[in-house]
Amino acid sequence: MPCERQESGAAAAPARYVVGVDVGSTVVKCHVYDRAAAVRGSGWRKVESLYPHPGWVELDPEVLWSQFVGVIKEAVQAAGLHMRQIAGLGISTQRATFITWHKRTGKPFHNFISWQDLRSAELVNSWNKSLLLKVVHVIFTVLHFLTGNDRYLAPSFLTFSTQQTSMKLSWVFKNIHEAEEAAKKNNCCFGTVDTWLLYRLTKGSVYATDYSNASATGVFEPFTKCWNSTLCNLLSIPMSIYPPVKDTSFNFGSADSEIFGVPIPIMAVVADQQSAMFGECCFHPGDVKLTMGTGGFWNVNTGEHLFASRRGLYPLIGWKIGEEVVYLTEGCMSDIGTAIKWAQDINLFTNVDETAKMARSIVDSQGVCFVPGFQVSVNDPYLCASFTGLKPSTTRSHLVRAILESVAFRNKQLYDTIVKKVRIPLQTIRADGGVSNNSFVMQMTSDLINKKIEKPANADMSSLGAAFLAGLASGFWTDKEQLKKLRRIEAVFEPQKDLEEYKPAMDTWLQAMKHSPRW
Repeated sequence: MPCERQESGAAAAPARYVVGVDVGSTVVKCHVYDRAAAVRGSGWRKVESLYPHPGWVELDPEVLWSQFVGVIKEAVQAAGLHMRQIAGLGISTQRATFITWHKRTGKPFHNFISWQDLRSAELVNSWNKSLLLKVVHVIFTVLHFLTGNDRYLAPSFLTFSTQQTSMKLSWVFKNIHEAEEAAKKNNCCFGTVDTWLLYRLTKGSVYATDYSNASATGVFEPFTKCWNSTLCNLLSIPMSIYPPVKDTSFNFGSADSEIFGVPIPIMAVVADQQSAMFGECCFHPGDVKLTMGTGGFWNVNTGEHLFASRRGLYPLIGWKIGEEVVYLTEGCMSDIGTAIKWAQDINLFTNVDETAKMARSIVDSQGVCFVPGFQVSVNDPYLCASFTGLKPSTTRSHLVRAILESVAFRNKQLYDTIVKKVRIPLQTIRADGGVSNNSFVMQMTSDLINKKIEKPANADMSSLGAAFLAGLASGFWTDKEQLKKLRRIEAVFEPQKDLEEYKPAMDTWLQAMKHSPRW
């Protein structure tokens, strides 16, 4: 084999580094880590989303592949290293963004369809109002009552959303004839971003996903750890399209030597929020991770207990390593980083670092409220963003403060839902993501939930989590206890104000939210 000759031709430097790549919604980032989990080199590319029709959001698979390979090469070069020195590669990816392709030719039937895509909105509304779904609710309500098994609780109030993969997959087979025909002949492959990258890295020899990515599609049953045949039959999605599901920290094989010059071991693939959870070392039941990036995500480690979906919260597999399966409960919100980026684009501020200072430069938002709605709402795909309470005296600072306050208020709402629904005492709360760098949002959130929040020195937790998982699989790090010792905390936000001080502003915001739906 050519790769063997290449490695034996010279004395290879020891493999003393791991690489963590995070393929997010806005940026593809790569960091090279040493044994102390210090970043030795980095690379990044902006994700280029496509908008072929109103509400559609796509990614070009070839462009994404090129960016992925490019950031790895850039990061290793920036670290002054050779590819032979990389002990393992960990890949974290945005969730529920998917593609289908022909099994024999490897040719995609369409671009990646993003989790943000709204093309299935009419299908979602039609199904949610259907008699068939009501019948499903009744059947599973009865099953849950008779058995007490939580597995039947989630389907008893199942509703579809545009963020889920299921409805968009149904759309694909209704509208893309080539995919439908290939599926009939068992020649159609489905893959989330991780599956496609694995397939490309190994020149088609590895077709797989992991439990964290599978569980985030909405087509995978976390109780049985299998693709959901009942749901697929309901939506006429062929079961033959799905990849095998592997452990999160696992030897998936090696990248083909033609790509990087040497065969780099692929030792972990993981969904981005679960990866951030692992990077924050939220290893124990009750540990909480708050990510504020493009969207906002609250994740609670529920250990070996899988809590059935409740309205606003849903169960996920955090990671599977050997016999260990860790479950999470998640609540999410859209328009976190998106809203702040929009405000910058229309020149409400020049640099994002200014926003906390602008918000503190005024006593309050003067009754101005920001209603988020740039991205899909789970219950209202047609929700639009808006400001309310504008006055002649309203300044840029009031608008900026209103946007930041809306983030903190929604954090409070999700936290309260978690406390009410998750029957586990909450322990440490750790924040990450770009918006966690905003001290105003962090302090206000701490005040509203009356809890201490830790912020790590490195906010790129998804890439670190992928590196940690790859490092464990390759023996680069020995166990989770060693990983915990590598954590570095930059700041701790403790409650400073009483919740009552925020009550008038939050009540006004709740009224604005109440009047905004279904425009």
